Amino acid sequence: MRRSKHYDGDDGDMAQMLLAAGVVLLMSLLSMAVYGVKVAGLGQPYDPASDAVIDMSVELQTAFQPLLENRTNDLIAAGLGDEEAIWTAINWTHDDMLHHGEIRGVEVKLLNPQVSEDGGVYTIVADAGIADRHARLSHQLSAVVDLSE
Repeated sequence: MRRSKHYDGDDGDMAQMLLAAGVVLLMSLLSMAVYGVKVAGLGQPYDPASDAVIDMSVELQTAFQPLLENRTNDLIAAGLGDEEAIWTAINWTHDDMLHHGEIRGVEVKLLNPQVSEDGGVYTIVADAGIADRHARLSHQLSAVVDLSE
């Protein structure tokens, strides 16, 4: 009986080894494909089906003015000066919006708040940055607080 110099086993063992090597190769190609899809998706953070950012934007527009007015009036009633009350109200409003957004899964930031005063009427302007894992939105919020009375 003559033996091959390259292989000492039977053909069944060789087929199993070849099958195992093929499965390992297939699994590695599959994992590379999954990784490639994940990396390709990193460059596109916008999902048109997600509307949490838009909903939050509408809520901010409607709540910003009354929230600042009420807070400022409460702080003045507690003894703070007008300008100090305005800035404290802005900071507290930012903190509340940040926490409200976290509960909803949206990050909210009030950026670059600016206050101007004309005869006891304070105009507050701030950039609102709103983002979640699918979308980002930036727009300007404004409020007018009349403390001239």
